[in-house]
Amino acid sequence: MLTLRALRPSDRDAFLAAVEAFRRSDPDWEFAFHFDPRADFDAYVSMLAAWRLGRQLPLPFVPNSYLVGVVGDRIVGRLSLRHELNDFLRQVGGHIGYGVVASERRKGYATRMLELALPMARRVGLSRVLVTCDDDNLGSVKTIEACHGVLDKVVPVEGEAPKRHYWITVPA
Repeated sequence: MLTLRALRPSDRDAFLAAVEAFRRSDPDWEFAFHFDPRADFDAYVSMLAAWRLGRQLPLPFVPNSYLVGVVGDRIVGRLSLRHELNDFLRQVGGHIGYGVVASERRKGYATRMLELALPMARRVGLSRVLVTCDDDNLGSVKTIEACHGVLDKVVPVEGEAPKRHYWITVPA
């Protein structure tokens, strides 16, 4: 049973394992924003909590909720819920970005995390969310469409794969 929640100080070892797994399998994808494994983990958790409130945001970040997908005592993925969009997020990142540890993919965790994030999006005032993915990322296409994402357009991105832009209406 997967739960989606904020990172906790007690998650340190599971989080380090997930960060390392992503570093090995997807070195170009950032699992943990502004994370230094040598730094104080409790301070990192506090920083993420401040971001949720729109405080201590590094540029060009917007207020966001950094959440982890947890199964048992393992972190199997992460999801970022951005409370608003800036120019970059409108083109590339969207309101919600997520990733699942390579060894945990194709188990439905991404779909479940996205489903669980929608009521959270409503709580931060969003009635619909933009979710993007690479045009050739079939797993994300299936995840977004399973959560009732409606394809709006495919946007070219300089130096990267084109991005599919989906809108999901957030249930009331």
